[in-house]
Amino acid sequence: MRVLLVDDSGTMRTIQKRCLAKLGIEDIVEAEDGVQALQHFGQGQFDIVLTDWNMPKMDGLTLLKELRQINKEIPIIMITTEAERARVVLAIQCGVSDYLVKPFTPEGLKEKIEKWVTVTT
Repeated sequence: MRVLLVDDSGTMRTIQKRCLAKLGIEDIVEAEDGVQALQHFGQGQFDIVLTDWNMPKMDGLTLLKELRQINKEIPIIMITTEAERARVVLAIQCGVSDYLVKPFTPEGLKEKIEKWVTVTT
């Protein structure tokens, strides 16, 4: 399984990579913002996208809209501190597959991922 992991925080990407490694997922491409993520997305196949909302250059919501123009089927999970109901609704309207609020547990991330893709450990 190949994951596109998008977050401007290197620490948060490291935490997420550790959680993914526990699931046996190690084919991970990292991006610091939506601009980098779009470049990576255009260069390869991914099974799932995990993205933050608040990032420089291009935020997660804009990235979500751009990715949905390219691929309507790929699961995209927004992992963010943005828990306000209006924000969640907006993300859903823009095509997010699922939503996970920071801070999250490894089990919470596992549940969200396994809801959308088959994980073989």
